[in-house]
Amino acid sequence: MKKSPRFLQSGIASLFTLVLVLGAYAQAPADKPVDVIVQSVSVKNLTTHIEALGTLRANEFISLTSNGTKKITRINFEDGERVESGQVLVEMTSREESALLEEARFNADEAKKQLDRLRELAKRGAASESLLDQQVRTYEAARARYNATESRLKDLILVAPFSGVVGLREVSVGALVSPGDQITTLNDDSKMKLDFTVPAIYLRSIATGLTVVAKSRDLGDKVFEGKIVSIDNQIDEVTRAIKVRALLDNKAHELKQGMLMKVDLLAAERKAKVISESALVPLGSNNFVFVLKKSDSGTIVERREIEIGERLAGAVEVLNGVAEGDKIVTHGLQKIRAGQKVSVISEEKPAAEHIGEATNFSELLQRKKN
Repeated sequence: MKKSPRFLQSGIASLFTLVLVLGAYAQAPADKPVDVIVQSVSVKNLTTHIEALGTLRANEFISLTSNGTKKITRINFEDGERVESGQVLVEMTSREESALLEEARFNADEAKKQLDRLRELAKRGAASESLLDQQVRTYEAARARYNATESRLKDLILVAPFSGVVGLREVSVGALVSPGDQITTLNDDSKMKLDFTVPAIYLRSIATGLTVVAKSRDLGDKVFEGKIVSIDNQIDEVTRAIKVRALLDNKAHELKQGMLMKVDLLAAERKAKVISESALVPLGSNNFVFVLKKSDSGTIVERREIEIGERLAGAVEVLNGVAEGDKIVTHGLQKIRAGQKVSVISEEKPAAEHIGEATNFSELLQRKKN
């Protein structure tokens, strides 16, 4: 459809008017300073607070089983009893092994006596070297048979390899047990291993020796303190997390294997630049702030891109982009643009002065001390 000349002239006039209005609007803010509230970039000691869930494991743990198929003749412990390292826990039928051991001991002693006689004869030239060598072999073989029999006999007496607490007894006297049959368990619970996972983004923040505090609902949220002792050598491909192990003291033996614990960890202690969250101007995946700058015409603002780190309560850590002491705009951001003249009507306290000092971690430590 063909439009009339009058319609085209009217459209051009309207467009010209709109351009004049927009031009006037764009220039107007530059003539009159915009009122803003600012804040100085401050520095504060920060730590990264990490929360996780972990599972307790005994410092040492074994499942007590038999090495052979034998009948149990004696059980020397009660359910849940505390035992010492080297204490005899279970004895099994050993009459045949004892007889074989006695026979092996006799053969080894007899071979030793014959070897001593031949050595005396060889010194006087009454016995050949080949006969002496043969007797040495006979004695060594007899001694090896004795050691093997003694080892089999020891396998029929189960002793505690370390001090700890035994679990429930799974067998009775007279029961026939085979290799792999569980008789009981033994835990060294003087210290407990606490295994938990941490997102891989915190990998640079964690290290051995860092303090952790943990609590469990099963114990009424009682707080336990420990240290990180090891970090796994690989990151899980699915969860993108890494396993961390801490060691907790358990002198009162309250912690049990398999218990679920809530873990709080303070990592990456550092001095960091912080600003109020209200100063951020997000644009896509980037963040900007408006920084005050002196010019010949007065005070203007400069838009500057920054890299942020950890977010805090009402504040944010700045990794780079601003320096300590820079004045940034926190209020009036909707009315300003880069190069805009501004008038500072007030200055807020630095963000470092009003960030909450109390964290879950510090509260837990305080409760532990009390």
